[in-house]
Amino acid sequence: MTASHTQVANPLQALAAVQQSPWLDFIRRSFVEDGSLARLVQTDDVRGVTSNPAIFQKAMGEGTEYDPQIKTILAEEIVSPGELYEKLAVQDIKKAAHVLAPVYEQTKRRDGFVSLEVSPYLARDEKATAHEAARLWADVAEPNLMIKIPATPESIPAIRETIAAGINVNVTLIFALSAYKAVVDAWLSGLEDLHKKGGDISRVASVASFFVSRIDGKIDAEIDRRVKAGDAEAEALKALRGKVAIANAKLAYVYWQEIIQTPRWKTLEAAGAQPQRLLWASTGTKDKAYSDVLYVDSLIGPHTVNTLPPATMDAFRDHGTVKETLGTGIDAARHVLAEAERLGLNLDGVTRILVDEGVTSFAEAFDGLLGSVATKQKALLGEKLTDIKTALPADLENAVQKGLKDWCKDGTIRKLWNKDASVWTGGEEAKWLKWLDTVDERLAHVAELESFQAEVKARGFKQVLLMGMGGSSLGPEVLAETFGKHEGFGHLYVLDSTDPQQVATYAKKIDPANTLFIVASKSGGTLEPNIMLAYFHDLAKKALGEKVGSHFVAITDPGSKLEALAKKEGFWKIFAGEPQIGGRYSVLSNFGLVPAAASGIPVKLFLEDALRGVRMSDASVPPAQNPGVLLGTILGVAATQFGHDKLTVIATPQIADFGAWLEQLVAESTGKHGKGIIPIDEETLGGPKRYGTDRLFVYLRLAPEHRHEQDEAIATLIDAGQPVVNITLHSKRQIAQEFFRWELATAVAGAFLGIDPFDQPDVEASKVETRKLTDAYNKTGKLPAEQPFAEHGPFAFFADKTNAAALKGDSAEAILKAHFDRVKAGDYVALLAYIERDAATREWIQHTRLKIRDAKTVATAAEFGPRFLHSTGQAYKGGPNTGVFLQITADDAHDLPVPGENYSFGVVKAAQARGDFDVLAERGRRALRVHIRGSLKDGLAELAKAVHQAV
Repeated sequence: MTASHTQVANPLQALAAVQQSPWLDFIRRSFVEDGSLARLVQTDDVRGVTSNPAIFQKAMGEGTEYDPQIKTILAEEIVSPGELYEKLAVQDIKKAAHVLAPVYEQTKRRDGFVSLEVSPYLARDEKATAHEAARLWADVAEPNLMIKIPATPESIPAIRETIAAGINVNVTLIFALSAYKAVVDAWLSGLEDLHKKGGDISRVASVASFFVSRIDGKIDAEIDRRVKAGDAEAEALKALRGKVAIANAKLAYVYWQEIIQTPRWKTLEAAGAQPQRLLWASTGTKDKAYSDVLYVDSLIGPHTVNTLPPATMDAFRDHGTVKETLGTGIDAARHVLAEAERLGLNLDGVTRILVDEGVTSFAEAFDGLLGSVATKQKALLGEKLTDIKTALPADLENAVQKGLKDWCKDGTIRKLWNKDASVWTGGEEAKWLKWLDTVDERLAHVAELESFQAEVKARGFKQVLLMGMGGSSLGPEVLAETFGKHEGFGHLYVLDSTDPQQVATYAKKIDPANTLFIVASKSGGTLEPNIMLAYFHDLAKKALGEKVGSHFVAITDPGSKLEALAKKEGFWKIFAGEPQIGGRYSVLSNFGLVPAAASGIPVKLFLEDALRGVRMSDASVPPAQNPGVLLGTILGVAATQFGHDKLTVIATPQIADFGAWLEQLVAESTGKHGKGIIPIDEETLGGPKRYGTDRLFVYLRLAPEHRHEQDEAIATLIDAGQPVVNITLHSKRQIAQEFFRWELATAVAGAFLGIDPFDQPDVEASKVETRKLTDAYNKTGKLPAEQPFAEHGPFAFFADKTNAAALKGDSAEAILKAHFDRVKAGDYVALLAYIERDAATREWIQHTRLKIRDAKTVATAAEFGPRFLHSTGQAYKGGPNTGVFLQITADDAHDLPVPGENYSFGVVKAAQARGDFDVLAERGRRALRVHIRGSLKDGLAELAKAVHQAV
């Protein structure tokens, strides 16, 4: 008997006699490097290798064999887990390709291939699939590479495009004859396209991977179910067990035989084209009742490939039977499929389900692979990354895990990075997502910032004064407070107030002749920075004369009024903002980086730290391992499902100012349409009895300090069952990572809340009311008259009719008591003080808020106006109606004129306070305003006493 018709010493080698090629469905670095693959090629005539995410996950996610290369990559580059996986995979594929190169040459490019899959996430995206196929082909740059593309309806055009580009393609996930026919047409069309372009079609190889055993798995399960249920056709059904998949494959082979006889193929063949071979995939036997080589023995025929997992290859080597079986029993195969149709086994429906399940299963395997890589990458980077640890009650933890699984299943993080507005409301969100790219973009242009920094240092400025509001000021303030003064650079001051006393204080801090002035305004039309600019430009001109412009820098969006003014006045520099980044997401753009550079912060190192945060939160990192998605899911789930909507920020003193920036980001992004997360910053920790059930604590800890005074208090809260998120920074500069993590987390939380996290519909309402009042002042020389509803000592009390009616009392204490008696569980109290923000007033407001917290067991916010208008003011007006507000205004001891305007700083501040209060009242908020007449210091002392008595 010949080798082709009997068992031989090595059936794998004998397959050559029937022109079938055995390929190995497995790859691992050690397997290639230790010569195991080469031995299989030599002793078993193995002629190719296929890979998939599940195979790579086992290889990369287990053991340490990849660690040396990972360490080398991470020492030289800042990469995402997805990029890291690709670098590892490409090296494996290249090495395997080199082992198989002799086979490729000996078989005249028919065999010797190694397959690498496009991202399973792209299975339903034609353009992205074709783009990634071309990119991977270029990255591997080996002629015996095959790019695996799934045979989804969406990817069929990508198969044609890839073949037409001269790229070898392994079409995977084919289950149905109809899908195979579409694949064949795409292959032929691709070759025709390439031929028309004058390309060399002889060098383009392709296989069509027809999946086998999974079909029987589905069909047999349905047969067993119906037999068990007593189906009248039980015997006929049982006769089909284990036969449908092979019959389906045989008819696909019949179709292939027909195709290679067509004039269409003959024309291409004459031009040198190679046939697309059928490849039998999923050939491992799942059902123990069947032979472990069933799907090898039954599918042997000329011009085909069988890709075998290691166990199946071992089994076939041991007891496989080599004879041509593909072309036999065709009538029986047709009968099997006819019977399956007659009995309602719905092969077409089964194959459609299998495609969907295959796409899902490959994506899940890819999630597992990338999750493993991310975990290993984080471990090897160690203290180069910030850490997050959670202590959540069991029900909240379970809900968070479900939220993460839903994001994983729906691929939502990839949609977010693709700037898909359907992540949120499907509105205009996509227009505001450039912050995702800004770190890469600024690093690409870091020379501009470094040049500016060198010039600033060379000019020897003694101070840097930044004038801005909200997103333009709070990020720079964090940098100033966190990093302090740098040698050779001026002290960075940040002014974000219209309070005339505060403006005067900053004017005294600086020497205009030695100060660099930075005015930051995205729109270039915001009232506060414009009047600050007018005042300090006038001040500087008196000291500098015509050279005044050389001391001024503007940061603003292109085409703004500020840009035009800066050009007119001869400003030294104008830095462009990015119109598609909102102010509160702008800290890692020029709005944060220009002040950083001016103050001496090493901007490239700072951006590189930020980039580590970006990469670890990018689209390739599954939600459970993605720091930004994890935090955002906790925020969103805690607020929407458990009422933990008071985000309480605790921080190590050295990084404590981060909370001020965080307040704006979270409040302005989430607080709207009656929903929202209310951030609580700088509220000194108390014991567990001081808190209700509406808190989520975030503890930002700077690790080099061995023990912090907050550590014990946080541990006590955890023991008491409060939800706590611990975030550890290993250096101050890692604040850059946290900027990005929180931006992403806030966007994710917005998705859980079902709102657009990038608009601020209620901020404008206060601006409109302020504008009305300043316009009235310009016309009449005074603000419209207002009448207090009560006056007691130095206090005048103001409220709208509804609030005034609820606040009857014959003393200040009685009015305040009536106001605070309206506080209920789950509410928060906000003190809104339109006074100078200095050490004394900050101590006063902290002392007062804690008294209220401890008496009422509610969250408290301590805010200074007008700065909070561009921050938490959005949530106070547009968020949930759970706030009880005490606005504090006072007579100005001194006022300052605004050059070129009729109104003064004091008038603007008064208009802002009144506009703010009017909107709070209009929104039905529980709001009371107390105005202090006379001495501010004495008035605050008396007000504190009255509040203490009232609560």
